Amino acid sequence: MPHTTISLDEWLETPLGQHLLARESAYFDTVVADIFGFNAVQIGHPELDLLRNCRIPKRYRVGYDGTVALRADMELLPFASQSMDLVVIPHTLEFAAHPHQVLREAERILMPEGHLIVSGFNPRSLWGATRWLKQREDEFPWCGRFITLPRLKDWLSLLSFETEGGRMCCYTPPFSQARWLQRFAFMEAAGDRWWAMGGGVYFIKAVKRVQGMRLITPKWREPAVKSAALTPAARNVVNLNQYRKLKHPNE
Repeated sequence: MPHTTISLDEWLETPLGQHLLARESAYFDTVVADIFGFNAVQIGHPELDLLRNCRIPKRYRVGYDGTVALRADMELLPFASQSMDLVVIPHTLEFAAHPHQVLREAERILMPEGHLIVSGFNPRSLWGATRWLKQREDEFPWCGRFITLPRLKDWLSLLSFETEGGRMCCYTPPFSQARWLQRFAFMEAAGDRWWAMGGGVYFIKAVKRVQGMRLITPKWREPAVKSAALTPAARNVVNLNQYRKLKHPNE
């Protein structure tokens, strides 16, 4: 029986898509709220506003189509080098022709000590097994090329990123029906404890490090001239004989 092509927008309306979206939104809402700066950009999937809780004043969503602030090639971003304080890449690398180049562009536009947050589907999970069994090349999310977490960490390390934190979610098997997702909801709470690396989705938060960079702070000095009120006055010592001569000059 032939199956129908499912886009990202359509898939997000399914019970499984809503299950994923609720957990991803909760993670991004929490993490981006603690990052400050002037400019932030979300690369890919602009229909997901994952910067909505960010306090950075200027926020952009870049993609090929949809509701975007800028239509652009994600492998050749039209931003100046070292112009962004935060870059978010949600499930973009799995569907990019050259995922490593997308990361290179993220590194280029990030300022030193800027933050990068990446989310991706974990091939070493029940979700990854489902993708392998279905092998559908025209249905989201199974049409993506899932990237293992160690491989992604290696790419980030080569680009001078330092991993600061991360977590996983979606331990529940990727059922298409809501009632089965509810029955296995207990796995979300148990997953972090008993199967920490088996979540269907992973998040990585990294910082761009620049070798030899140091912060320049103001050099505080004490005033060179001290207050006159604190300077002891010179004392003139006059002996007794000199005092008598000054008082009785005719003697």
